[in-house]
Amino acid sequence: MKVYSGMAAEIPISQVAGYAQRVEGLGYDGLRVAETVHDGMLLAGLALDHTTSLRVSTAVVVAFPRSPMVTAIAAWDLQALSGGRFGLGLGTQIKQNIEGRFSVPWEAPIERMEEYVAAVRAIWQAFGEGGPLDFQGEHYRFSRLQPFFNPGPINHPDIPVLLGGVNPRICELAGRVADGFITHPTNASARFVAERIKPGLDSAGREVELIVSPPLITGADQRALDRAREHQRRKLGFLYSTPAYGPSLELYGWDDVGDRLRALARSGRWDDMAEVITDDMLDALVPQGTYDEIAGVLLDAYGGLTSSIGINPPNDPAEDGAVAEIIRALQAG
Repeated sequence: MKVYSGMAAEIPISQVAGYAQRVEGLGYDGLRVAETVHDGMLLAGLALDHTTSLRVSTAVVVAFPRSPMVTAIAAWDLQALSGGRFGLGLGTQIKQNIEGRFSVPWEAPIERMEEYVAAVRAIWQAFGEGGPLDFQGEHYRFSRLQPFFNPGPINHPDIPVLLGGVNPRICELAGRVADGFITHPTNASARFVAERIKPGLDSAGREVELIVSPPLITGADQRALDRAREHQRRKLGFLYSTPAYGPSLELYGWDDVGDRLRALARSGRWDDMAEVITDDMLDALVPQGTYDEIAGVLLDAYGGLTSSIGINPPNDPAEDGAVAEIIRALQAG
């Protein structure tokens, strides 16, 4: 099994290079960088420039505020910089953020993402072959790429494209057009992966890497588990207040939980959301166990579903040795 690390959204930009080197030293196969308070492409560039073997993917950058040309150029440069270690992870985000945070129209997100991926690949082909560029779609049209603006071929032109998302249609789209799919913290339970994600990815009969990144409750001892449990309770309470992240609640018959969380959000009662996430919900949604147990827990839950798992390093580097053993156990499994 391949093991991927994530990276905290709030990490200071000055610490990204050191964090990537730490991840590489622990033996991870790859690092996934999100786009929350920093630019995802910039984070990937820093991580790639300060490592030698680590694969680095965006997980995910928001596609629609960027022209496919802008994305294609950045990805091409990162692939050249790293000698072929970059993966382009794309996401649609949600309507409220696309319109309200990015001031970009929201329309036909699945169809638009399919066209976006095709456009990026057409641009890459023009880069590699020297043009011409002629892509005519409903949402994107490209007909001009003068030699002056063409970066030219690189040694590793086949850049993996990964999609991230929650609903069945994005899973089906990934099955048709992507090289990989990255789960969200709200849709990574083994049951959801088996019943909702895998069928969509497998529907086109293509091989697509599935990277499952579940929230975890783990630590060195019971006190650490208790702290991690409350952290995940708060995190999931916030996440499940977003309607787009409700499919897991629906699968488990917890539709009322989403309604209650949204009511709290409308009232600005963010601190009260954790109380809505019960112990039974945490037990169903979040793998848990001490450092000595968690590799076995993950292999039992996901071993038959995926060959790629996401776990993060500990907050305390003094515990890196224990996590390195977890990584080796997962890779051997």
